[in-house]
Amino acid sequence: MAKRRRLTPARIGMWEEEAATPAPPIARVAGDASTVSALEEVTAELARARSEGRLVQALPLDAVDEGYLVRDRILADDEDLKALIDSIRARGQQTPIEVVALEGGRYGLISGWRRLAALRRLHTETGSESFGLVQALLRTPETASDAYVAMVEENEIRVGLTYFERARIALKAVEQGVFEDRRAALQGLFGSASRARRSKIGSFIPVVAALDGALRFPASLTERLGLRLAKAMEGSETLAQSLKQTLLREAPASLEAEQALISKALAPPPRPRGNRPGMRELRPGLSVRETAKGVTISGAALTPELKAQLLTWLETPR
Repeated sequence: MAKRRRLTPARIGMWEEEAATPAPPIARVAGDASTVSALEEVTAELARARSEGRLVQALPLDAVDEGYLVRDRILADDEDLKALIDSIRARGQQTPIEVVALEGGRYGLISGWRRLAALRRLHTETGSESFGLVQALLRTPETASDAYVAMVEENEIRVGLTYFERARIALKAVEQGVFEDRRAALQGLFGSASRARRSKIGSFIPVVAALDGALRFPASLTERLGLRLAKAMEGSETLAQSLKQTLLREAPASLEAEQALISKALAPPPRPRGNRPGMRELRPGLSVRETAKGVTISGAALTPELKAQLLTWLETPR
């Protein structure tokens, strides 16, 4: 009878030994190369996302220069800013700001001034590290005009600018050499606006040029009052300078007081009484006006006594 072949029992630890057997060198090299390639691909993709503004970065507040551009918004409304502060305090920063990379590890603010201001206040108030960083997207505008356009468009969409603020940023962009002239600035910054709106912004530019720094409530200058002022300045060589001196001298403490001064400057001057047709001065303070219907005597010198004497004379038969 043939003997049956006996199977050798598996040795304890055999699988561990096989698992511990070193992989062939070529396999290790292939694995390492695959890992390095994957890391390089991820690194390259992160770099592209960062440069293309698709990667949100956490930047220290002190690393962001908010004066990189002349801001279009003159000042933040306290009520709106408080609402934003309360929102960030409760939910954190929901929308990143936009920045451009500068030298020395710093960043220039393009848009998001209100969010940056809110975080600064919260960090000062609480000292919390969570408010010491701002979420930001890196932008790479090709020209300074592109950066200004990005700032204006962001504010137009989110909050909207007053005509004074729109005209001011156009004027400042020209002064800094970003645009060749005012017309180019209006077209470059507000190209998507209607022609009528650009015309109104252009009308406000002389008002900004004359009164920026003298007005205490410039962002509250209404469209109607601003356009009236612009038109009046066109027809007067002295109005702008006279109004500026008045505003600086009076230093109005409220919006109502400031606009009252502007309205007063726009009021037409009273017509001199002596210029009325048919009026002639008899003596200082006493004038007579002769018409087909009769004679009119008037003036500061027509006292009650003089009036009584004239009536007595007229009543006396001749």
